Amino acid sequence: MDMEHASPLGNGLGQLPDPVTSATAVVDVRGTVTGWSTGAQRLLGYPYEDVVGRPAARLLCCTADAPVDFSAILEGRSGATRLRHRDGHRMEAELRAYASLDREGGTQWLVVATPPHQSRPCQKPHPDKDDVTTEAAFAQCHLPVMIYDAQLRVLRGSAGAAHQLGLTERQMRGRRAADILPPHICTTIEAGMRRVFDTGKPEFFHVHGPPRPGGQGRFWAVTLSPVKNPAGKVRHVQLIALDDTEQHRARERLALLNDISTQVGKTLDVTRTAQEMADVAVGRLADFISIDLLDSLLRGFEPGPLCEDAIGLRRAAQQSVLPGVPESVIRPGDVDYYPESSPPARCLLTGLSSLHRTLDEAVESWQAADPRRAVKVRAFGMHSIMVVPLSARSLTLGVAVLIRHRRQDPFTEDDLLLAEEIAARAAVSVDNARRFTRERNTALALQRSLLPQRLAAQEAVEVAYRYLPARSRAGLGGDWFDVIPLSGARVALVVGDVVGHGLRASATMGRLRTAVRTLADVDLPPEELLVHLDDLIAHLGTEDGIVTDSELDVVTDFIATCLYVVYDPVSRRCTAAAAGHPPPAVVTPDGTADFIDLPVGPPLGVGGLPFEAVEWEVPRGSLLALYTDGLLEVPEHDLDKGMALLRRRLERPARSLEAQCDDLIETLLPSQPSDDVALLLARTRALDEGRVASWDLAPDPAAVAGARDEVSRRLAEWGLHEVSYTAELVVSELVTNAIRYGGPPIQLRLIRDNVLICEVSDGSSTAPHMRRARIFDEGGRGLLLVAQFAERWGTRQLPGGKSIWAEIGVQGQTG
Repeated sequence: MDMEHASPLGNGLGQLPDPVTSATAVVDVRGTVTGWSTGAQRLLGYPYEDVVGRPAARLLCCTADAPVDFSAILEGRSGATRLRHRDGHRMEAELRAYASLDREGGTQWLVVATPPHQSRPCQKPHPDKDDVTTEAAFAQCHLPVMIYDAQLRVLRGSAGAAHQLGLTERQMRGRRAADILPPHICTTIEAGMRRVFDTGKPEFFHVHGPPRPGGQGRFWAVTLSPVKNPAGKVRHVQLIALDDTEQHRARERLALLNDISTQVGKTLDVTRTAQEMADVAVGRLADFISIDLLDSLLRGFEPGPLCEDAIGLRRAAQQSVLPGVPESVIRPGDVDYYPESSPPARCLLTGLSSLHRTLDEAVESWQAADPRRAVKVRAFGMHSIMVVPLSARSLTLGVAVLIRHRRQDPFTEDDLLLAEEIAARAAVSVDNARRFTRERNTALALQRSLLPQRLAAQEAVEVAYRYLPARSRAGLGGDWFDVIPLSGARVALVVGDVVGHGLRASATMGRLRTAVRTLADVDLPPEELLVHLDDLIAHLGTEDGIVTDSELDVVTDFIATCLYVVYDPVSRRCTAAAAGHPPPAVVTPDGTADFIDLPVGPPLGVGGLPFEAVEWEVPRGSLLALYTDGLLEVPEHDLDKGMALLRRRLERPARSLEAQCDDLIETLLPSQPSDDVALLLARTRALDEGRVASWDLAPDPAAVAGARDEVSRRLAEWGLHEVSYTAELVVSELVTNAIRYGGPPIQLRLIRDNVLICEVSDGSSTAPHMRRARIFDEGGRGLLLVAQFAERWGTRQLPGGKSIWAEIGVQGQTG
């Protein structure tokens, strides 16, 4: 039986000695040693393993001829006995025996050996000097150190423990942790001590709270270590508590700064960035946070001088540990006015932060000037305030107010330094967001000015369109679209995309759109127009050199894609060519959608490669869908899957083209598209045969008069009497010019659209041009007259010659 399990039975011999400090042994009824204390080992030098299990008489005999009389000891008699130390020297000790029971209920004896000088009550003991020093060191230790027994009661406590608990060591002894520590701390510690007694392994954990009622909450690193006897059994538990408050707060500060760096400024939106700062810091540094910014920042402008008596700031963000942010006197987006003498106003004017208690004179005067805010201070028990400026690039952008009312400890200077660091990092993000907003607004204004403000009037197609700028950090792209009226009642539909983002991409887009309109006026076929556009981009690249996109910090050349489609409502045929652009989709009147098998040429800017056009017939009432890749290539899926989704959505019936545009945007795009999107839908129309008239003419000047008569009769049928004279004059000059300078075959065609179109084609490819006729010249004035009487005129090259056309206004005419 181990020494600590002995259960003494009263034998009238006095109180049982302390087995920890005395030299004791346990002897069973057979005289075998079953227990051996540290004191016995220290007295006689025999280790535990050399004694336990051996006969006590043989081990503890003093000499061979004078063995120890155990019968006298076990009968209760005692006296001085000569014993032999392990090293051989002899010594005397007084032996006493106490009867007890072992685990099975059998009799055993607890034998106590006491040197003679310790047994005499009149003689003071002479403790070892090392023991005295050790005892003094433990008693005076400034660290909280405590020793607990198996019943989890205090045996010893250091001076540090007494200081932290506010108790003397005498007051601590015999009390459990639950009698000394707060409930949540003692529960954790007692559970740990039980595990140490069960496993014999140390325990490490952290607890938080005041060590005594009314004290300040601290963070403690607690170590529970087992104290074992020579047999390896845990007899006691040692508790050491280290005040880890400053290290814990330092770790919290570093973690908060890291979260500010990683979680604030992700969206490049001013108000969202401010809200991210409030969300991260509330609860960890303050109970309530408000962030107010200069109103000009939210519009992307530079801050102006502050000269008002009451400074107005717009609430950008606020957050609280309480639901609904009840501490605030205004809502986000509203303007709050601060008196000039208030801490936020002084902070904004000076750019310096400040730390206050609500009893400070500055705060009390602020409350006197702002009764609404004073009511909130009293209602929520606000006691500590920090006011910190948001400054970046030597500009003060706003002010953050941090308040505590739930946490009892006030803000410290270290908290103010932390708040300044948080505000500085957040201010950089806010300033970046402001500059991004300003540049984006500038690029968006430029891009909108370069895109069509309203589409030109034409009768060939009914159109609807959408343009969505990108919402990503890369900025706006160079997507564009256009609808260009052409000669012969035709129309050109264009979509394009400049590779890259930012102002340069928008400017390049504007240059390309202007070039496309210029080339379209020349009436070039789609494939030839793309060749000229490709040459133009090559020239732009040569003039400007290699381009560095400042937004993305990458080096790119001028690269763009383009899709050019021409629709003729007379023949109901489309001709299209593409330069690195996705093909158009066509929805026939029966609701079937498909993509045109269009040879996709290289992107514009590659240079030196040809383009190929495709022509197909379009049924009346078909729908043409032109788009940029931003509509289809999104993080959720690639281009192929996007095209499949587009086809399915196009086959769904819609109330109108506008509704169909909205449906495509809502179903195919995320809420924050990462790329620009241009979408153009066109419902084709067809001109009835009754609105088109054509005549083949002989290459004879006499045919001019007949052509005039035919035109006059047809205009009368159409009810266009008021333009008959003008039309006859224009047709006369165009036919005469074709007969004189062109070649057969010659054909005259009238098209009644929103204007009257007169076309004369011939077999010569030589383009006419106006010239200034002298006074006595007999010719040279025909095209000049046409230009004066027609709204527009021009020349279009045909596969077998050319066509000269002129448009005459017919506003107010009915058919």
